Amino acid sequence: MDLGQYFAKDWTGPGFVMFGPAHLTMLAAIVLLNLWLLRFKKAPEGTQRTISLILALGLWVNESAWHIWKAAIGEWTLQEMLPLHLCSVLIWLAGFMLIFKIYSIYEFVYFLGIGGALQAVLTPEVGIYGFPHFRYIQTFISHGLLISAGIYMTTVIGFRPTWKSILRIFVIMNIYMLIIYFVNSTLGSNYLMINHKPPMATIMDALPAWPWYIPWLEVIGMVTVLLLYIPFIRRDLRQRA
Repeated sequence: MDLGQYFAKDWTGPGFVMFGPAHLTMLAAIVLLNLWLLRFKKAPEGTQRTISLILALGLWVNESAWHIWKAAIGEWTLQEMLPLHLCSVLIWLAGFMLIFKIYSIYEFVYFLGIGGALQAVLTPEVGIYGFPHFRYIQTFISHGLLISAGIYMTTVIGFRPTWKSILRIFVIMNIYMLIIYFVNSTLGSNYLMINHKPPMATIMDALPAWPWYIPWLEVIGMVTVLLLYIPFIRRDLRQRA
């Protein structure tokens, strides 16, 4: 196959197969990366800073490559490509979190970044692009590194969320959603899927019509946040015992 075909808009190679060999390989690679990063828990601070920088650059370069590719195939639009979706904005912010150890960003990356990126790697929206197309690989790199950024800051750097983190996330995300609603109304976009359900089949099809699916999305999000907080609840209980 010609090398350019791996970047082609009209991909004629294999399509995505849910939990097929290529999908499982990508998921295994994400798990192995995070297990490998654990070895730096007791590494010198300089080494930890180097790993943080590598992860940050990986996030930024990969995300930039996606924008360049979308522009190259004529599909970069204000309605779809602004960094306003949750994972997109967190990918950019996670780089700053890694380099400068910004706790206020960490709270969002840990709960919303890991939660959203897990969904993205388990049920990726890659359209017609299967392995080894650029879009397929780029999707797993971006969301896999976002997961790794949150885990790395927790297990290696030593950050941890609190109950107050959950409260801050709830308040700020509701303000952010309100802002994005008006941005969408102005641009004719649908960032955060807040103005209407997406045209493709998603779990949102099982939810009520707009706007009643929005509270359900918040419930799902809160359940995800609480599940991610379970390890810290257990730790707190052990410390009090």
